[in-house]
Amino acid sequence: MKHLVAGNWKMNHTSREAAEFARRLIEKMKPRPSADVWIFPPFMLIQAMVKAFEKSDVRIGGQNMHHEKKGAFTGEVSADQLLDAGAKAVIIGHSERRQIFQETDAQVNLKVKAALAAGLAPVMCVGETLAERESGRTSDVVLSQLRAGLKSIDRKSVATLEIAYEPVWAIGTGRTATPAQAAEVHALVRKELREILGDAGAGIRILYGGSVKPDNAKDLMSRPDVNGCLVGGASLDADSFAGIIFGAQ
Repeated sequence: MKHLVAGNWKMNHTSREAAEFARRLIEKMKPRPSADVWIFPPFMLIQAMVKAFEKSDVRIGGQNMHHEKKGAFTGEVSADQLLDAGAKAVIIGHSERRQIFQETDAQVNLKVKAALAAGLAPVMCVGETLAERESGRTSDVVLSQLRAGLKSIDRKSVATLEIAYEPVWAIGTGRTATPAQAAEVHALVRKELREILGDAGAGIRILYGGSVKPDNAKDLMSRPDVNGCLVGGASLDADSFAGIIFGAQ
């Protein structure tokens, strides 16, 4: 299974900074890496990044979307609008959306279905907080989010679905799940994907997200069912992001 390295820029980079990032990353990606590379910039930078990477294999995506096609939803964007801007993928249910903006499992489920129906590749995120891990609830929380997010999903529609396991306690904290901890949860997720989706669940990539850096990426992605990484802060710098990309070889 081909690895996927995805960079989530969150609310970072101006157009000038993004252009310089693209220039440097394109240079760094010679020769072409074996991993798939996706970047999720802020909405207003999507079109510029699509153009900047048009001669490469890098895909551009959105960091969030609304499940409705259009309407009175100030500040939101639809799947069709992301596609119109050139996006090919979208992050859904990131822990910051769940924690800060109180996004529910039911909303995540609606967004996943809308993304798949529109032709966007959803990267659906699941993960536990530090309190949940310390109380021994990691499995319950992660699998509950997975089941709810994929509720009533048509098995025939999930070819482009990606899952990201992102322990909340490791996001932007400098703390990282050990490769063994990541592999343990990824194995649980894989087993559950097979339960929910049958044979289709075996082909879905499961990414790890949480303080991924060039010095730990290779070890993480060498573990069974760790099929790539969803990178936060380290994806803002072309050199560090390239280090992670080539760590996926």
